Amino acid sequence: MKSVIGAVVAAVCLIAAPSTSSARGPYGSINVGNWKGGAYTNDQSGAFSYCAAGAQYESGVYFMVSITDKSGWSLGFAHEKWEFKTDRAFPITLTFDGQAQFNVHGVPLADKLLQVPMPDNSALIAQFRKAKGMTAYAQGHLFQFKLDQTAQLLPTLINCVAKMKQHGIAAAGDFTVALAAPKVAAAGPASPGGAPAKPERTGNQTGTGFVVSTSGHLVTNAHVIDGCVVDIQGSLTGEAPVTLRVVSRDETNDLALLQAPGTFKEVAVIKDKAVRSGDSVVAIGYPFRGLLTSDFTVTTGIVSSLSGILNDTRFLQISAAVQPGNSGGPLLASSGEVVGVVAAKLDAMKIIKATGNIPENINFAIKTGALRDFLDNSAVSYQTADSRTEQKTADIARNARAFTLLVSCKAKLSAESAKN
Repeated sequence: MKSVIGAVVAAVCLIAAPSTSSARGPYGSINVGNWKGGAYTNDQSGAFSYCAAGAQYESGVYFMVSITDKSGWSLGFAHEKWEFKTDRAFPITLTFDGQAQFNVHGVPLADKLLQVPMPDNSALIAQFRKAKGMTAYAQGHLFQFKLDQTAQLLPTLINCVAKMKQHGIAAAGDFTVALAAPKVAAAGPASPGGAPAKPERTGNQTGTGFVVSTSGHLVTNAHVIDGCVVDIQGSLTGEAPVTLRVVSRDETNDLALLQAPGTFKEVAVIKDKAVRSGDSVVAIGYPFRGLLTSDFTVTTGIVSSLSGILNDTRFLQISAAVQPGNSGGPLLASSGEVVGVVAAKLDAMKIIKATGNIPENINFAIKTGALRDFLDNSAVSYQTADSRTEQKTADIARNARAFTLLVSCKAKLSAESAKN
């Protein structure tokens, strides 16, 4: 049995390596609860590659957490009886302490080894850090993990990377970071100047969502609800807001599924066939809510490209103008069906600094392939169609009014936001 576990652990040591070349280690040590690990180097170049720690579970699954020298987080799962096809990624639903689900994608790196990338500073990492338990549902199988001292494990892994990058292998030692003792509030002023500590600043955060089921399920971007500290509200134009429940989210593809109370007669219909370059599209959303208008706005354009930045095939590039607040809104075909979820506007300032040119009408939407996978994995029924009858833009907007909602909440302000 020990030899089997050793083989699995050796396989997982590839989990964060930038290629399929083998890794060497561990150097130094990480000992946090049941988690054991250290630093690893690339066996070919000898350069530091990543820090990782893992634990063996009674189910036979070896579970690892790793962070690369470039601060890329990932989870790793391995089992001696698994037989993956390395060219086929598949959806996984992660749930922490029975709370909101996170829909991610597992990437097989070997027949017995699965990697799940975790976006840096994501809500997924925050939940993992404070959770006591995690479940993973994939391909009809449910796995349960008792999470031991993850609040200490993640800072330890970060400390491991920092020390290795600064001092190299020669200085590898015990990377374990002790948790600070809870601070006891003292009587009197909390700051050295005698003034009370400033409360955490919050501000209004808004986006757009659209209803996909008669049971009130609606889709928006994951970043639209990231950082919300109170109830998330949703409202159709001219109607009172209602409280929305978070059902699941997919950080990797920037999608979130919410649910409104009650039922809906009208829902968005997803186009069954893929959109083509040059097709006309209509973007519906609530940009600059309250500054421009309290109603949604309608913009038109075409599909400029079938891939996003760096040829990311999950996205469409569109010429329809979008602004802050459009995020999560429906992108509709000239026949009225959804062909994408509006996701982002190209950062003009970054492009100006990089090229000296001002970009115009370069915006992005998530394709319906990722959307349908997300809804299927969340067990939500939705409607599809492929009408060839073109509609006037005014008619498309009129129909969208019944299923397009303003999504808003109070959210924590980042340090950058607080300055503005």
